Amino acid sequence: MQDRETFSDRLQRWAVALCFALASAALLWPLPGHASVRVMDVADVQGARSNELTGFGLVVGLDGTGDQTTQAPFTTQSIIAMLQQMGVTLPPGVSMQLRNVAAVMVTAQLPAFSKPGQQLPVTVSSIANAKSLRGGTLISTPLKGVDGQIYAMAQGNLVVGGAGASANGSKVQINHLSGGRIPDGATVERAVPSPVFETTVAQLDLKKTDFALARNVAMAINNAKGEGTAMALDGRTVSVRMPEAAQERVGFLADVNGLPLVLGKPPARIVISARTGSVVINEAVTLGPCAVAHGSLTVTVTTTPMVSQPNPLGQGQTVQADRSDITVNQQGSALIHLPAGAKLTDVVKALNTLGATPQDLQAILQLMKSAGALHAEIEVVG
Repeated sequence: MQDRETFSDRLQRWAVALCFALASAALLWPLPGHASVRVMDVADVQGARSNELTGFGLVVGLDGTGDQTTQAPFTTQSIIAMLQQMGVTLPPGVSMQLRNVAAVMVTAQLPAFSKPGQQLPVTVSSIANAKSLRGGTLISTPLKGVDGQIYAMAQGNLVVGGAGASANGSKVQINHLSGGRIPDGATVERAVPSPVFETTVAQLDLKKTDFALARNVAMAINNAKGEGTAMALDGRTVSVRMPEAAQERVGFLADVNGLPLVLGKPPARIVISARTGSVVINEAVTLGPCAVAHGSLTVTVTTTPMVSQPNPLGQGQTVQADRSDITVNQQGSALIHLPAGAKLTDVVKALNTLGATPQDLQAILQLMKSAGALHAEIEVVG
């Protein structure tokens, strides 16, 4: 009898443990329609950022496709200055016609925590009228930061992902020839100090302002590292308390960046590109019942040349005139009822019934927003 009661108690404990396991799994498992990401996907550690480097350099070894020095005098000046540094002095008044040299701008990204001796890829872009940088070699170029200090040196052979040929006024070109890259073309000469590990408090900067997301990030860190470890300061900043031991802070931030997050629905937003006419609608956009009438107006102008021939015995002259015919065609559309839609598929079906082009859709969406039938924020980008 005692064995049966013991077995029953064990069975009950197993059931309770299983319930807790299922409940924990349900909390961690992403809900339908919600995206699961990591902390590092939505936030950056303040101070662990890259820095932009720029430099002015020369590309040599081109096959007659370099700068035309008559229109780019700074290329000649740069060559003369470089030769003087090498001990070569040109006689005064010498006219240099350089066709195998191009002045370029060199850019690179210096990642956080980079150390002297590490290599970086660089991008080389023509700043004058060089026809092509293909086959060129970048001469040693210092790369400077915004403070004017040299942080890297770049040099190497360019990789240009294009090709072209021209003859007798005809030209064929594939891709872009005025820019190229040099893999591992720069060597770091100076490190940028980072204040991330100098204190016991780290700051996470969210990539967008979202109070709910800041709260979720702080809650995820507190659940994993203990209550009071993180605190949301505002809609874009989360303060995190790191361990006192300096040797534990790298592993601590690695754990924090890898914590999973379950994102809720984003704010309803429609993004319109004024340049390309593209329209992007996210899943949170809803549509209220409304009626829309859409029509297009087409104006056609046709010009026909007319020749006025005078009488053979007259003294007149032949006169050529143009005759223009203007036709206005308006394609009307009946009033279309759009039902309310709470899902993205419903909104897409309703908008497709209008039969409007993307350019027309931009105006229709803005009018629906003004009428209060479209529940979304409209953002127009370039």
